[in-house]
Amino acid sequence: MKDSNILKLALVQTALYWKDKVANLAMLEEKIWDLDQDVDLIVLPEMFSTGFTMAAAEMAEPMNHTVCKWMKQIAAQKKMILTGSVIIQEGRKYYNRMLWVEPSGKIQWYDKRHLFRMADEDAHFDMGEKRVVFELNNWKILPQVCYDLRFPVWSRNRVIDSQMEYDLCIYVASWPAPRISAWDILLRARAVENLCYSVGVNRIGQDGNGIPFSGHTSAYDFKGNQLIFSENQEEILVVELNKLELSSFKQKFPAWKDADDFQIIA
Repeated sequence: MKDSNILKLALVQTALYWKDKVANLAMLEEKIWDLDQDVDLIVLPEMFSTGFTMAAAEMAEPMNHTVCKWMKQIAAQKKMILTGSVIIQEGRKYYNRMLWVEPSGKIQWYDKRHLFRMADEDAHFDMGEKRVVFELNNWKILPQVCYDLRFPVWSRNRVIDSQMEYDLCIYVASWPAPRISAWDILLRARAVENLCYSVGVNRIGQDGNGIPFSGHTSAYDFKGNQLIFSENQEEILVVELNKLELSSFKQKFPAWKDADDFQIIA
């Protein structure tokens, strides 16, 4: 019988084909089927089907179209949850949407809140307005996308009904190599300040705009200890997280009880 206190993740660090959904889905499917371990959750990078492109109108698709159907098929066949972000259109709006696809076919999602204005993402995409928490077995998980990592208020682990809102935060990203030191620092900081596990999945390679990416896919525990790390190579990293260890630490070091209360006003 599976121990619900253990969560096993597969973190897919890969290069991506520029604006080529067919090639990316074929490549990712091969990698996922080569995964020889049973995991609970497979995490793909930001805009895994296209690369981080501002061609929203060209590359977007509605929900339950090609990429969603592909994710549902993979999740069902592998009996694992699959997550990562893609470009989704709803009416006249375009979202950088992190999909959470269960083996049953159920889809939940989080729309990226902080749009990267330095690449004009805010001019091509619509801002997400809702923070969500997903549940998997005995775990509560906060989904976030790339630039969200720079804004700690949005990801702050709040106390609700005398317990913390989530156990794990996951960031999927296309974080460029020239600023990778900030990625490393902030991922660790999110774990420490929120008394949670923190996971970041970043791509490698070079995109169609000539921007280089160096990975640094990693996981940190609630003390800021690095559990796993990969730099600039094609790889699936598998990491196990232990909720009993997290709960024990929060009891011994209950800094969360002294957290400041606040409200986020959209």
